[in-house]
Amino acid sequence: PAFKRWWTRIVPEAIERSTYVLLSSLILALLFWQWQPLRAIVWSVQGEPWAGLLTALFWLGWLIALASTFMINHFDLFGLRQVWFRAKNRPYAPVPFVKVLLYRFVRHPLMLGFIIAFWSAPVMTAGHFIFSLATTAYIFVGVFFEERDLRRAHGAAYEQYMREAGMILPFPRSR
Repeated sequence: PAFKRWWTRIVPEAIERSTYVLLSSLILALLFWQWQPLRAIVWSVQGEPWAGLLTALFWLGWLIALASTFMINHFDLFGLRQVWFRAKNRPYAPVPFVKVLLYRFVRHPLMLGFIIAFWSAPVMTAGHFIFSLATTAYIFVGVFFEERDLRRAHGAAYEQYMREAGMILPFPRSR
């Protein structure tokens, strides 16, 4: 919320989310473009079935990440729904809190998908390892702040959800 308040002093509220997503994506593209490979091998899994399993997990991670965006509201997540409402001169209505499909078991399946994809490498180079470590740390820091904001926004309903579904893994705190 604090960042959003600051950011909407610079850009209109209707494009706050989409410009944030765009700038974040551009920064990530810059990181990829300027990345200098560190080719030292951390691990190398050769042969079947293990190399195939890791490759399948990699693609499963990306599938989970993509599918998760559609399970909530893909267009709201990326800020496109907000822009559409503004273009149609309609007031923005936040997406209601829902627990659908993977979200019934895991509070952040999008982040779970990223973590699976980043770490499921038959050949893990030092560069890939550093990237995976840094992005995993970034995910956990981001989830910490997001959970705080979600508890404030949804109160007891989110507290109950935290007891029913695991944060990243499908292991709830208690039933």
